[in-house]
Amino acid sequence: MRRWGQAATRDAGDTGPDGARAGAGAGERAAAGRGRAGQRESRVAAGLSELERWLADQIGQGIAQARQTGPADWDDLARRLVDAQAPGVAGMVTRLPRVLAAEDWPGLLLGEYALLHLLAVAHRRAAALPEPLRQTVRARVGFPVTRESVLATPAVRDHWDVVGCREEEQDRLVARRVWLAGRTTGRPAMVLAFAPAGRPFDPFPAPGTTIDADLAFYPGASPLRALVAERRGTVDAGPPPGTKVSRMPASIAEVLAADPWTDSWPLVLAGAVPCPDGLADDEGNSLPLHPSVGVPWRLLAVSGGRPVTVAAEWTPRGLRPLTAWDEEGRVVRL
Repeated sequence: MRRWGQAATRDAGDTGPDGARAGAGAGERAAAGRGRAGQRESRVAAGLSELERWLADQIGQGIAQARQTGPADWDDLARRLVDAQAPGVAGMVTRLPRVLAAEDWPGLLLGEYALLHLLAVAHRRAAALPEPLRQTVRARVGFPVTRESVLATPAVRDHWDVVGCREEEQDRLVARRVWLAGRTTGRPAMVLAFAPAGRPFDPFPAPGTTIDADLAFYPGASPLRALVAERRGTVDAGPPPGTKVSRMPASIAEVLAADPWTDSWPLVLAGAVPCPDGLADDEGNSLPLHPSVGVPWRLLAVSGGRPVTVAAEWTPRGLRPLTAWDEEGRVVRL
């Protein structure tokens, strides 16, 4: 009994040379972790300070030269931001060349520069921000949030309609975004997964399916990305409830007010009538399509000129239709 008690005391780290060494080791590891975190904070702050100076130079010199020197300058800036451990900001910079293909590229480029500047300033003043917005800023900069910490938060149970799915290649990875909409809560959600190019993703229910599941959301001022904490099965629920086209601008305005860097958001539109350049309602309100969509022939065929339920991905340049439900409730992927 005496030996058992001594062993238990040492395991607890209260007395004895083994316990002292274990306690010291844990303390050293914690101190090292704090040191690494502090080093990263300093590097990120220095990188974003450099970004602010770079942006001031671009505006001071004018953006007319962007088509000639921009891509090379942006690549160099993105590499420096990666070295500064701000991968989220670096990702925003690497997307700048896409702007040059647009006819109205000067205005779009100024808008992207403004968002980069806003993010750098928000990070510098993070201590004065409300906690949800501070979490959003850190996530946009590129500070990681562990899966374990997300799953430790209270989950939201609902019947979630799978309203769309889109895959996009990024370097040597493919990103899959699955969009969900809660039947009771009305909350949108996005489940993000990555896989090497050419490798299959883990299976997920197809658009048009409704699942009974608990979702745990990543922190932020306008939470969207989520993890499936528990999935119980599918539910026979029919087409998802939607919102009128006329109400969507106000909804998107609320999202952008909370997170100005939002560049993608799921919408489910009820009673939408597809037209060659957008989605309209019976009151004359309309939302434009993204230029890359072109004429939505498949959606026009599904609709036949009649109102349908359409799930779409909102972007600052217009909607990307994802899924439609015809008047008989059949699901059509777009």
